[in-house]
Amino acid sequence: MAACPGPAGTGAVHAAGPSGFAFDSELEIKTRSVEQTLLPLVSQITTLINHKDNTKKSDKTLQAIQRVGQAVNLAVGRFVKVGEAIANENWDLKEEISIACIEAKQAGETIAALTDVTTLNHPESEGQIMIFTDKTGVIKAARLLLSSVTKVLLLADRVVIKQIIASRNKDLKDEKKKAKMAAARAVLEKCTMMLLTASKTCLRHPNCESAHKNKEGVFDRMKVALDKVVEIVTDCKPNGESDISSISIFTGIKEFKMNIEAVRENPYFQSKENLSATLEVILERTEDFTDSAYTSHEHRERILELSTQARMELQQFISVWIQAQSIKTKSIAEELELTVLKISHSLNELKKELHSTAMQLAADLLKYHADHVVLKALKLTGVEGNLEALAEYACKLSEQKEQLVETCRLLRHVSGTEPLEITCIHAEETFQVTGQQIISAAETLTLHPSSKIAKENLDVFCEAWESQISDMSTLLREINDVFEGRRGEKYGYLSLPKPVKNNANLKSLKLDKPDSEEQAKIAKLGLKLGLLTSDADCEIEKWEDQENEIVQYGRNMSRMAYSLYLFTRGEGPLKTSQDLIHHLEVFAAEGLKLTSSVQAFSKQLKDDDKLMLLLEINKLIPLCHQLQTVTKASLQNKMFLKVDKCITKTRSMMVLLVHLLSLCYKLLKKLQMENNRWVSVTNKDAVDIKT
Repeated sequence: MAACPGPAGTGAVHAAGPSGFAFDSELEIKTRSVEQTLLPLVSQITTLINHKDNTKKSDKTLQAIQRVGQAVNLAVGRFVKVGEAIANENWDLKEEISIACIEAKQAGETIAALTDVTTLNHPESEGQIMIFTDKTGVIKAARLLLSSVTKVLLLADRVVIKQIIASRNKDLKDEKKKAKMAAARAVLEKCTMMLLTASKTCLRHPNCESAHKNKEGVFDRMKVALDKVVEIVTDCKPNGESDISSISIFTGIKEFKMNIEAVRENPYFQSKENLSATLEVILERTEDFTDSAYTSHEHRERILELSTQARMELQQFISVWIQAQSIKTKSIAEELELTVLKISHSLNELKKELHSTAMQLAADLLKYHADHVVLKALKLTGVEGNLEALAEYACKLSEQKEQLVETCRLLRHVSGTEPLEITCIHAEETFQVTGQQIISAAETLTLHPSSKIAKENLDVFCEAWESQISDMSTLLREINDVFEGRRGEKYGYLSLPKPVKNNANLKSLKLDKPDSEEQAKIAKLGLKLGLLTSDADCEIEKWEDQENEIVQYGRNMSRMAYSLYLFTRGEGPLKTSQDLIHHLEVFAAEGLKLTSSVQAFSKQLKDDDKLMLLLEINKLIPLCHQLQTVTKASLQNKMFLKVDKCITKTRSMMVLLVHLLSLCYKLLKKLQMENNRWVSVTNKDAVDIKT
């Protein structure tokens, strides 16, 4: 695909084919794709121009020349039709494309006319000899043709690029697509280390079947993740897949209630068969809860009871609704209103019961497996080479995996938002795949108990499992917030790469429980930090170029600050003091990277603007260094004091970040306007000189 044409005189490519032919037609072909597109046409024109300059030519030669000329004209005609279609669909470029198409068409017709020997009465007449000897007319038409075709191709590529940019910007605002991309990215990031250790294990133990199985599992996971990225970018579903089959219970209830509300406004809006079928689909999905071996007897009975009640309420609603279609009285209208309220109440009660069932099951399961006893046992079994114990603990991990997978499936039904549904699906897939990979990695270590790389490989997969368990805790909190009306605006924690930890060096140093005054202080600092991340996100959304380095570093800092805010609430991925310290070290490093990017940007500015920006940078750099110093300082038994200082420094950095993002955006817009004015003046001067 060609890139947008830049300023005149930049990025020109000398078109040359495999045969070594090169043409110098004063054209600027700015991208390889345009060059490749033009090569067949260039080849045909070369045939016309480079024929032998004999004064006498046979009929066979003349007919061959004529056929090439006609072929060029036909090819140009087809090309022009496509160009005109593009022009009609893109009004902002229509005039430019249309003019280029007209020029191409005229050039093609000229070439066809100049090579049309049938218009000459005598093949050896002076006119014919002059045309094919001088070749000036053909060369002139060929140059015009190549020039106009190049313009059309470049303009068409501008259209494609605009569509891609528009699609990307749309994706950035689509929470569902953002969640899908975050999940796919999380898989690819985690699989990078897995692929490294799994591949090294295969190289070290080439004949080990479990090692190859382990590596193939990573490849398969990465392929699925990449396929999902392609689906998101191209906005298509594989094999005609539809989202209808994947609607959760809560989403189904929401849509069903909307249909009921619509019937109240317009009695002829829906059919009774459609409403009944929709409710049955919803209630069939509650079987995921009632059929689960992990659902308590009390929850199961209550769900069945509420399902039966919902069916009865719907039948009552339909009965009154049919009467309302023929009888227009106040009493019927009131009765219809009452049935609507009753069925809504039944469905709300069902939602509460399902939410309670899933949340209780998930919380109990996470608590039960918080110490990762099975993972520790598998590691010990591996280094001991105990195959019998391996089978026992592999079976236990499989049971734990099935529990977690089923729990994720239930949580998805009650998640309440599409991004959280996608996060539940991601968690379900992660437990499903990682569970199998841990078992194959443990088998490899058990067969080769002295292998350091096999041990490291098992550690990596176990850490991925532990990380997903940690993310599940955050997921539960977010689902509960949505259910209780405290919907959070950030679902980006999956897209934030987590540091790879070495279990041998990681010390789970829990923070000493602060007193009420300290808790209040940390909570207050955290709240201010959370508000600053919202301000930073608002500034980031203003930027058209979301791939700009300043935007990227700013976004990373905002997300990390948000994780710190969650930490002050006892939530999120940061669980230990070691987690916190590492997180802050990375945050400070991101701050220094941001200052470098801003300094590079400042070099494009005028002196006054540059000075203003550098003054702000010089405030941020020392704060980054101070935060690094605080994180490295040893404060035995004074962890609260260290946390307090770190949050304070982070908050000061975020204040500067918000200001820097705003200032850089304004200066960038100013720079672009000045550049546009300069280009306009330059173009005007060029026109005046030419005139």
